[in-house]
Formats: sequence, C-alpha cells, structure tokens
Amino acid sequence: MWKRFERVVSEKNAHMRLDQYLVISGIGLTRSQVDRLIKEGKVWINGQPAPKPGYRVKAGDHIVAEFEVRDKLEIRPQEIPVPILYEDEDVVVINKPAGMVVHPAKGNLDGTLINALLARYPDLPTTSDKTRPGVVHRLDKETSGVMVVALSDRAVRSLARQMAEKVARREYLAVVWGNLERNEGVIEAPIGRHPIDRKRMAVTPFASKPAITEYEVLRRFGDLASEVRVSLKTGRTHQIRVHFEYLGYPVIGDPTYGGRDPRKIFHRVPSRYREQVKEILQIMPRQALHAWRLRFRHPRDGSWVEVEAPLPEDLQRLLDYLGRVA
Repeated sequence: MWKRFERVVSEKNAHMRLDQYLVISGIGLTRSQVDRLIKEGKVWINGQPAPKPGYRVKAGDHIVAEFEVRDKLEIRPQEIPVPILYEDEDVVVINKPAGMVVHPAKGNLDGTLINALLARYPDLPTTSDKTRPGVVHRLDKETSGVMVVALSDRAVRSLARQMAEKVARREYLAVVWGNLERNEGVIEAPIGRHPIDRKRMAVTPFASKPAITEYEVLRRFGDLASEVRVSLKTGRTHQIRVHFEYLGYPVIGDPTYGGRDPRKIFHRVPSRYREQVKEILQIMPRQALHAWRLRFRHPRDGSWVEVEAPLPEDLQRLLDYLGRVA
C-alpha cells in the first residue's frame, strides 16, 4: 500500500533537521527509514527532491513524501508477566527481563514484550513501526531494565520527541572486565555496521554516525572488574557494548563484543584470575548490562518522572561474587 505524507513547516519547527522533523511530525517511519527515503529521492521540498537528511527545514517549506507501507504482521496478545514500575493513563514503565525481545519480527512473532503488553493494553497507540505499538525506544534482548511505553497518541508524540532531542535521560549499570584507568570519562567514537560481520556494530569511520558515551566508575574489584554507571549522549545500536570493547574493557559476559573472548579478557585481567573468570562466565551467561534509571517529562503536564529498575538476580549474584573474590 502506498502512503502520501504532506506537511507545511511551522515557525515552531523551523531550523530542525529534515529527518528529525519527519519523525516527530508523524510520518510513521523510524529515523533510519526516513534517512533511506530521503536518499532514495522520495521526499520533496517545495517541488524539489530533498537534498539530504540533515537539511534544516524552514518555516513555510512544503514537504511531501510518498512511500510503500508493508502489510502489518499479525501480533497476538499473550499473557506474559512483565514487572511494572510505574503506570498511568498515558505511560507504563516496565522492568524488561533479560532474554525478552521487545517487538515481534518475521520468524519471531511470539513471546515478545509487545505480545505481553497487548494482553494488558489492547489499544496501544501506533508508532513509526506498526510492529512496535507504543514503543518509542528499546533494549537489546539480553539487556535488562527500565523502559517506558506510550499508552496514548499524545505520549507517543511527546516521548518520541524527548528521545530524539535527548530530553529523556537513560542511565545504565554495567560491569566490565579489568580495572578502568580513569574514575570517569567520555568515549567519543563513531559507530556503524561492522565492515565484515553485518550483524555486528563497530567503531568505524565508514558509513557511521557520531556516538558519545559517558561513564563513571562506581566500584573496582581489583584488577578483575569494574562496575560503572553509564549515560548516553547518543543512541546508537549496541552503543555501550561497542564502546567498551573499543576502549579495551568489554562488558562481562557479552558474547558479541569480546566479553567471553579469552584473548580480550586476559588482555585486561591478570592470568592469576583464570578460575575466577571461569566462575564469572557461569554466573553471567549474558552481557552484564542493566538499564537502571530513566528520567523523562510526563506527556500530560511536563512534570519530571524518574524511575529506577532494581538489579536482576544474575547481576546481583555477579556483584556479590566479585565482592568476595577481588
């Protein structure tokens, strides 16, 4: 089915990036999908093809986009328990368990967070992706922690804008291999698709986007590991995991970005910890990464909402073990 999107830019939204403007104006596509649409010449401004995603829109610009919309996947509501941390008529904040996929996709239509939410909230509002009703941000399958989901159209618009403009703030707790050299720091390195393994991301200058991660060391466990608090200034795929591997301190247990690779582990961890490393990898079968705190403005009145997700059992066991042996 073909869809036509048409808007005239208001004074309020003047000077905004074109790709960002299209997303918050309700085009119904993700930022990456919008970028692709612009590059394919399917977005027009005042009768001319849009020059680039970063074009700054002007008040009075007449913007038209035409594109094909895929048929909606059939998503079944399923009675799956999900811990709820906060709830009202506009938003629900959940503590996503590790191992749960956020949204359905072909070949994986059941057991996701969306299946669970639809059983509790049958009328979740549509977003830029029809397979992700109410979802304005997500977590990797094996990352646990706090997520906000929109329950109203107003919340979708407000939260999408807050995520895009970095008004909403997300903080994570991670445990990485080795003794980090600095008590705090900023990792600023562009992230794009890995040039060989397209399922992975990597720090690369090619076809990449800027990525900035801030961190603060909370506890050191000798030369074995460090517990860090992490905040994101950008929101790239796998950003925390990629950046700490790039820094040389992979997230413990991470099977994709060096957290289970003996070569990378013992590049930072002294060989005398071999038995402890073996025990740690048994305790932590996934990446030791938890979305700990989320702060956003409420879509209804603009008041600040701050929610924390308690540590999952596996991560608490890991910290307890490190406290005993290091």
